[in-house]
Amino acid sequence: MTTRINGTGAAGVSEKRVIGNVLRGSIGNLVEWYDWYAYAAFTTYFAKSFFSTSDTTAAFLGTAAVFAVGFLMRPLGGWMLGRFADRFGRRRALVLSVTLMAGGSLLIAVTPGYQTIGIAAPILLLVARLIQGLSVGGEYSTSATYLSEVATPGKRGFYSSFQYVTLYGGQLLALGLQLILQALLTEQQLTAWGWRIAFGVGTVAALSVMWLRRGMDESESFTKEAGQASGERGTLRALAKYPKEIALVVGLTLGGTVAFYTFATYSQKFLENTAHIPRRTVTIILFSAILLAAILQPIAGKLSDRIGRRPLLLFFGIAGTLLTVPIMTIMGSTRNPVGAFFLVLAGLVVVAGYTSINAIVKAELFPTKIRAIGVGLPYALTVAIFGGTAELIAQALKSAGHESVFFFYVAGCVLVSLVVYGTMRETSKSSELEERPDPVAAGER
Repeated sequence: MTTRINGTGAAGVSEKRVIGNVLRGSIGNLVEWYDWYAYAAFTTYFAKSFFSTSDTTAAFLGTAAVFAVGFLMRPLGGWMLGRFADRFGRRRALVLSVTLMAGGSLLIAVTPGYQTIGIAAPILLLVARLIQGLSVGGEYSTSATYLSEVATPGKRGFYSSFQYVTLYGGQLLALGLQLILQALLTEQQLTAWGWRIAFGVGTVAALSVMWLRRGMDESESFTKEAGQASGERGTLRALAKYPKEIALVVGLTLGGTVAFYTFATYSQKFLENTAHIPRRTVTIILFSAILLAAILQPIAGKLSDRIGRRPLLLFFGIAGTLLTVPIMTIMGSTRNPVGAFFLVLAGLVVVAGYTSINAIVKAELFPTKIRAIGVGLPYALTVAIFGGTAELIAQALKSAGHESVFFFYVAGCVLVSLVVYGTMRETSKSSELEERPDPVAAGER
């Protein structure tokens, strides 16, 4: 039995074909995010290799700065690859993004340390991270657009949630490999050269996905739009006609990205340096919590197909505003690994109200001709300014002796987004993605 997909996939395409396209798109997303998060997961091992310091906190600060600068390329990637996707197709843009990621990972894997090439080491690390940032900026916008367009009507929340299933999955792969390497190698071996294995694995995986993605179907939404001459497809001029939607993407993203990077990445360093829980134990804690968070994403996405997107966003906004400070305060003082696990998990459960549906909500705001750049550019700018700097701000405040200020900063960012969630419309109530009226063309503005 086949299911007709009204403009989101090929007409008459079966559910099985839809699942195949979602899987191929998601596997690529998985590898992209593995490569991105391998940096965060292995920072504690390679930090001193690239910087001329014996001070652990200073080395962490240096790698955190490079981590943050990498985010500055994400808006450029969201613009360049988003424009490319809107003009030449989602599939081609996804192939290009994973190719860039392979190049960035390879450069990190083979760059000698500071003791060998001096200042060139951190410079090459920065270049590699900039390439990865360009890739991830384009990957988010294009994969969010692709998954929303090929999904079956009525199941867009469910299928689009797999973007964060694979995002978490990439982090799980990075942490899982870290656990394996921790079991096989000594601490000294991991610090000296073992961390390079992670980036080598990422390079090979990205090249494999590049080949896999070449066989993906193009979305029918793009094919329809491409059949109509449109010189404004993917242009900033066309995007500028949707200022309200752009502002909504920024507001939607602000609190979510800060909270996500706080609980999903910074908590690893936080539990090591503040709670003083052993490194291997912290890896197990984070791995277990993120695994459960990944499982939660499609459940929340499916729920949004039934009750709407806004209730989940409001849950995140209210819980994030009220619970972030208590969770982080208790987490910093706990020495109990089980307690730390439940605290991290609690944070990720709250964040699931945002992560599970943020891609589809943004995709539902824009017409096909600018969907990729509309989703990607304002999102990437917000992530670069707020998400990418979250760990840097946290580390700087810790160095200054005011670590608890960061907890209030996170809660404040979530509060700003809560205001947006409380005033925005319910996006799932609009007509099917590509059939949704273009408000500019319809004279609604």
